[in-house]
Amino acid sequence: MSLLELFILAVGLSMDAFAVAVCKGLSVRKAGAKECGIVGLYFGGFQALMPAIGYFLGVQFKEYITSIDHWIAFILLGLIGFNMIRESRERADENDEVCPKEEHPFAVKSMLLLAVATSIDALAVGVTLAFLDVNLPASISFIGVTTFVLSAIGVRIGNIFGMRYKSKAELAGGVILICMGLKILLEHLGVFS
Repeated sequence: MSLLELFILAVGLSMDAFAVAVCKGLSVRKAGAKECGIVGLYFGGFQALMPAIGYFLGVQFKEYITSIDHWIAFILLGLIGFNMIRESRERADENDEVCPKEEHPFAVKSMLLLAVATSIDALAVGVTLAFLDVNLPASISFIGVTTFVLSAIGVRIGNIFGMRYKSKAELAGGVILICMGLKILLEHLGVFS
């Protein structure tokens, strides 16, 4: 996997975290470096941890499913992508604000639950990485840092601009993941080399 492909994958994976970070930005009166850093650390950390767990799970079964690994990657990335697109369409149709005001928006319990929820997709992608030629430490670090940066930016955007970009971010992330899955499938079928 090239650096450009890894970057595109990292951006696609981070779109859920970005969308939730926008909500966090909406939930506070002022979002400074501390708030941006908290959200970035939680989301970036879990977005790096989950692909590592998925990778090690995938490696356990790699020898049994090597002949269909490209189909697994295509299906997993496609399902995750379509789910993100569906969610973005549902949110775009909603008239109510989908970011509830919280009394303690950066409490450990709240942040932990959101970090896990936004990184479940990354767990499935980690399984896919087990079938590809990747440097795992570099890949998960890159995914984590990308998510950290985009989440921190999301908090500021939410604080300044509001909900305007939330559904668009999820839509873009879904399209990116579907395209990555399709590319992996087409490469293994010999369409691309």
